[in-house]
Amino acid sequence: MKHLIGKVQTKEVDFMEDKVTIRKLSIDSVMKLRDIIKNAKEESEQMDVLRSVLRMAVVDAEDMTDEQFNTFPPQELNFLSEQILAYCGLSDGAGAEVGNSPAKKK
Repeated sequence: MKHLIGKVQTKEVDFMEDKVTIRKLSIDSVMKLRDIIKNAKEESEQMDVLRSVLRMAVVDAEDMTDEQFNTFPPQELNFLSEQILAYCGLSDGAGAEVGNSPAKKK
């Protein structure tokens, strides 16, 4: 089992008619995320939680600024975060089923 320490699992998911790679979060990352969620009291801080999830789990999003995230439609970011949470085992994935993207619900 020791040979698997630090190994990261990833998968490609649909995002805005393209693909991005997401990674499963480690226990350490999940604990950090829980702290962020616990400290988000105001509704305005919910976007900070969303950005934190995306920065932790989306490959190449670690250094994205808030302004860069703000260029995306909120429904698409929410859908991506639902896919991440389901992949990490932190939700049932009901909102992240294939074909359930807001962009596909026209």
